[in-house]
Formats: sequence, C-alpha cells, structure tokens
Amino acid sequence: MKAFVCKEFGPIESHGIEELPDPVAGDGQVVVDIKATGISFPDVLIVQGLYQFKPPFPFSPGSEISGIVSSVGSGVSQFKEGDRVMGNVGSGGLAEKGAFFEPQLMPLPETMDFQIAAGFPLNYGTTIHGLKQRAELKPDETILILGAGGGLGITAVQVAKAMGAKVIAGVSSEDKLELCKKEGADEGILYPREMDRDAQKKFSNDIKEISGGGVDVIYDIVGGDYAEPSLRAIKRHGRYLVIGFTAGIPKMPLNLTLLKECQIIGVFWGQFAGLDREINKKNFAELFQMHVDGKINPFVSEAYPLERAGEAIKTLEDRKVLGKVVVSME
Repeated sequence: MKAFVCKEFGPIESHGIEELPDPVAGDGQVVVDIKATGISFPDVLIVQGLYQFKPPFPFSPGSEISGIVSSVGSGVSQFKEGDRVMGNVGSGGLAEKGAFFEPQLMPLPETMDFQIAAGFPLNYGTTIHGLKQRAELKPDETILILGAGGGLGITAVQVAKAMGAKVIAGVSSEDKLELCKKEGADEGILYPREMDRDAQKKFSNDIKEISGGGVDVIYDIVGGDYAEPSLRAIKRHGRYLVIGFTAGIPKMPLNLTLLKECQIIGVFWGQFAGLDREINKKNFAELFQMHVDGKINPFVSEAYPLERAGEAIKTLEDRKVLGKVVVSME
C-alpha cells in the first residue's frame, strides 16, 4: 500500500510517499480501506516533533479517517467486513489502509459521504463537547469564535448557531468573514495579523460594541496576543473556552477572572472521548441528527490526492485554509 511516511522529525517537505506492507488486524483491531483523511493543525506539528503526542518512527500522520472495513481481528464485536466507518485514530490516516482498535471507530451514517466524514470527528467532536459539556451554552447567548474561518472554526459557527446562540466570527480576512456569514455567523470582526497594545485595545472595544456590551462565551482556537483583549470583552459569569494555540500560548491576567467572575475552561476532546465514551456517543448521535436536519453542513474546501498529502498539510501551516482540507484515496 502507499502511505505518507515520516521517518524522522523535520519540515513538512522532508516527508513523502512510500510503499509499505498491508496491515494485518491484530486482536481487537479492524483493518480499514481508507477512503479519505482529514487534515488538521496537529498534523502540521506532529511531523516536525512539535506536538505533545509523538508516535514511534516510522509513522503516517492523519488522525481523522473514513473508509470501509476490509478485515477484523479476534475479539471485534461491533464491526464486520464491508461496514462503513469513521473515526479519530491519532495517526496512520495518510495511507491507503490502516489497522485501528475498535473503540477508535464509529459507524458512518449512510447520509454522509467519505470526504465529509473524514473532516467530522475531531472538529465536530471538539466543538459539541466544548459548547455542551464545558461551556453549557444556552440559547440566545452570544459567542465569539476566534479563528472562525478555519475547519474547526466553521464547525463552531454551525453548531453554536444550531444550539440557538448569537454567533460573532473573529477572522483575519474579508474572504473568511464572508464564508463565516454564509455558514451562519450573525456578525463578524476582522483582526490584524499583528497585535500591538493599541490594536489589542481596539479589538476588545470592537467586541464589546458589536456584541452590545460583551460576550457570554469565547471559543478560542488562536490564543497568542488575541486572548487577553478577548477576555477583557467577556461578560460577568462568561466562559472562555481554551481550544488551541495557532498564534502561540497566551499568558492571561487572572485578575480579570476575579473582576468578571468568569471562567477559563480547557477543552480536550480526545481525553473526553476516551474517558466518557457514552456521553461522546450521545454527542455524535446529536451531531448526526443535526446533519440530517440540515442544521450543520460540513464544509470541505479542497480534497488532495494522497500523492499531494504534504501539500495539503502545508496549506494549514501557511494559514491558507478556508474550511476543511481532506486527502482522498478514492
């Protein structure tokens, strides 16, 4: 089989396609003929050794997959040959086949195609867990989404809107703002690439003005210099969701949490999905129903062939992505 292989940590361009033996299902494992793999920001980091999870060499990045079961190992009870599946598998997705443990996979509804499914687990799983279990987002509350124009941000726009919230999209360009409004955002705020103190103050004031006095929830994928001015625009009893750090890990002034009686809340869907499997299963049942009802519509901006997997990852490193990028093996 063909796979995008990382033999040692290095720049994205230093890795490439190789021929590897087909995997064999071990005890409790399922071999999947992979049809599509979602690309996410951790893939940018993991091949360079910059991610907290470091698989043993050689490995293929790609944590989100969809495909068809081709064989099952002993002890597997949920799946059989020919089943359509999707899942968040950690790594190994940028290959034509993969052997994964049964709990890493879930049935793929017939209403969803392989490319959409490949961009679904991590982004939508993170978002619904963050908004339901961590923020306890209520209808008619106002949410600010930082980094709203990317794959994860678009899911937050859609799910928050489906939950009845007023959505403000924080983005860095007009084309991203246009996309977010098309996907359901009520309002939008443009922020500059570089944030000096004057720009931070203006950004905070803009949030307060457009939200009518502040926001109830902040969904922050960006971090960096954008975090503190956003926190300054949160309402009393607001909830600040820590999702990611594409602009760096911020240092937050904790006196603001005292003054506003607000919360800074971590969201780690991968851990949640492993420890609270039944709640995670219910979350996905709700997401699948939202999709059937047309309340969420996963947006795949571009599909690359496996031979161009490195290029697909590079688009995320260069911040060129609108929506979700996938690699398709079909």
